[in-house]
Amino acid sequence: MTISIGEILETIQMVQSENLDIRTITMGISLRDCCHPDIDTVCEKIYKKVTEYARNLVKVAGDLEKEYGIPIINKRISVTPISVIAESCNVKDYVKIALIMDKCAEDIGVDFIGGFSAMVHKGFTRGDIHLLNSIPEALASTRRVCSSVNVATTKSGINMDAVLAMGNIIKETARLTAEQDGIGCAKLVVFANVPEDNPFMAGAFHGIGEPECVVNIGISGPGVVHTALKKLGKDADFGELSETIKRTAFKITRAGELIGRMASKRLGVRFGIIDLSLAPTPAIGDSIANILETMGLEKCGAHGTTAALALLNDAVKKGGAMATSYVGGLSGAFIPVSEDAGMIDAVKAKALTLEKLEAMTCVCSVGLDMIAIPGDTPAETISAIIADEAAIGVINKKTTAVRIIPAPGKREGDWVEFGGLLGRAPVMPLNPFSSCVFVKRGGQIPPPIHSLNN
Repeated sequence: MTISIGEILETIQMVQSENLDIRTITMGISLRDCCHPDIDTVCEKIYKKVTEYARNLVKVAGDLEKEYGIPIINKRISVTPISVIAESCNVKDYVKIALIMDKCAEDIGVDFIGGFSAMVHKGFTRGDIHLLNSIPEALASTRRVCSSVNVATTKSGINMDAVLAMGNIIKETARLTAEQDGIGCAKLVVFANVPEDNPFMAGAFHGIGEPECVVNIGISGPGVVHTALKKLGKDADFGELSETIKRTAFKITRAGELIGRMASKRLGVRFGIIDLSLAPTPAIGDSIANILETMGLEKCGAHGTTAALALLNDAVKKGGAMATSYVGGLSGAFIPVSEDAGMIDAVKAKALTLEKLEAMTCVCSVGLDMIAIPGDTPAETISAIIADEAAIGVINKKTTAVRIIPAPGKREGDWVEFGGLLGRAPVMPLNPFSSCVFVKRGGQIPPPIHSLNN
């Protein structure tokens, strides 16, 4: 890959003034050869394998930051879904495996490790059930372990038994981490149509079809896109907006491609994918909401927000796809409330509601993300929110997800404080009417028919 002096100067400007960064370099590691009936042996195998493969990850990332001047914010690890690995064990409690994953992450020096996960979109195995039951304590007793559960796919429909279970698991996780505003729920995602190569947390895991070890890159840059659109002014038409976002996404992705290939070479593992996602941070000017407002919306959440987000998401994909042949993960625009200063302002101004966020998830790259709700919300209501998001994903053949925090002891208008990239958020109101009978019907919502699209 050749890079001109002009591109280098432009990248320096993006880093210094517009919050350009590589959001994450994530090493995926297969644990399929770590199965054993004895859980202590499984833990020993996991620790040995993860620390051997990833021992130089943080150093290599740090060296690349210094050499190329581009910040790499997070260094992470993803592993094979633990429900698959631990099913060979003669125990029902998998928390011990979460603890050894946490120790791996701490000893290596990475920010998070993902893969305390299960794929239950078509039903449960014994290992799936044990893993789901272990999630609350696993997340409450570890700092860096992240968990995800896939409850639906377009091909199989929605496992409503899993959806109901996840409502209770989220409530219990919040209860066990109540002293930190339910932060355990910030490390737990419920998916529909989950990708198996996503480098972003909390949903990253190393899928069954992935190779032995791989490096995936998650790029960011809402501040860069925001600055580019501001320069256009109010007279630019939608074609000009789209072209500007595409060109900007192309440049951001080139930086990610360069870092990914260099990291792959130095670590001696295969280069995987670039996730072309615009991931906001709580920093001023690094907001998806601010991008949408720059397009002409008085406030994010106003009528027209969904159309603006659709344009943004599509243009990011088109521009990024021209810069790399290996697009993967979630790729698009994230809309987490607590991690986006503009979203927080929009919620405070009552311009952005949960219902509008749900509509936006029809066109964004993920779903309802980092949203705080009242602590007394019934588990069945949380399950119904998950079911709604899963339905959007299943019908539209896209990934959707729910990362929601029922903040213990908090009511509408209160605040939760997580700090760092997880940010802070106001507690949002919910529809007060019950969905209890609906979500308790049990069974599987059948997959949709796509030959009669309308």
